[in-house]
Amino acid sequence: MTALSILDLAPVVEGSTVADALADATRLARLAEESGYRRLWYAEHHNTDALASSATALLIANAAANTSTLRVGSGGIMLPNHAPLAVAEAFGTLANLYGDRIDLGLGRAPGTDPRTAALLRRGSHDDGEAAFAANIRLLAWYFGEQVDESVQGGGTESTQLSHGVHAGVARGTNVPLWILGSSTAGAALAGQLGLPFAAASQFAPFQLSEAIWTYRQMFNPAAPTAQIPEPYVMAGANLMAAPTREEAEHLFTTHQQMFLGIRRGTRGPLRPPVRELDWAPHEEQMASSALRVSAVGTPEECAEFLRTFAASYGIDELILTGYAHDPSLRERSFRLMAEEWDRVPAVEEDPAPTGRANC
Repeated sequence: MTALSILDLAPVVEGSTVADALADATRLARLAEESGYRRLWYAEHHNTDALASSATALLIANAAANTSTLRVGSGGIMLPNHAPLAVAEAFGTLANLYGDRIDLGLGRAPGTDPRTAALLRRGSHDDGEAAFAANIRLLAWYFGEQVDESVQGGGTESTQLSHGVHAGVARGTNVPLWILGSSTAGAALAGQLGLPFAAASQFAPFQLSEAIWTYRQMFNPAAPTAQIPEPYVMAGANLMAAPTREEAEHLFTTHQQMFLGIRRGTRGPLRPPVRELDWAPHEEQMASSALRVSAVGTPEECAEFLRTFAASYGIDELILTGYAHDPSLRERSFRLMAEEWDRVPAVEEDPAPTGRANC
């Protein structure tokens, strides 16, 4: 059975505060555990009044402290913004505090605008794929036993990367690593490294089929960094479940307004739902395409769509995200989805959904 998880960006609602958003995130973490979701991830974003998920590791610590069995992690840490040593020390500390419940999803995008990215890095960084891969290998070394084989005459790549520096709090924690991506490049890297792949299909589904195929073709369980014996694919999907389809579609306009604000460069706190969206035809077409992996409707309709979507692409796990101006309605959406999920029989095979994936 395809597992369900949640991706939270800690959205700030218009008329509320960041403190309110963080309180909402804490309640959602408790709900995720109570409702049987497999994991809860936080995405890293900066220089925005719309989201409170900037300090991702702190949100993970808060969620882990307020739950007992739920897996909590990053979806993801944007690696160009951070030194691998600092990431290893932060997540190694989390693993020592909360045990085998911490995930480290890694992305190559900055998660913000170029000016903010430059300030975060405090220096020049190589954003290329080779540097990203090298930093992931270094992280895997930090979370392992950190054996400096050059001392023994081995001269391994890990030794060259680490320059003899160790991360004591991370040693032996074996924090699970995930590669996030929206294209075949990230998928290929995840396969080559023998790591699970998380596809950002909730907002970038355009290369999903090609990315999953590439990942499976490239998967190498014998890679030094491999953590799983066979390919494992997680895919993102948007969700708004409500007692009626009409209410769900109305509430989903908050999500659509947020997407439109990002595209227009006018991102702000979540706005109330509207009867009609104020967008040009080309904007509507763009949003419909980018958000086509969206389950919007009754719980039954949403479950049917998600099961068909998962079966069509051979997805092992779905990570759901959703926004509502009223946080209680966002919580209701996730609760309704969890309650419905086990009632719907699995879909054997169905053509991949096309167009806007509104249930």
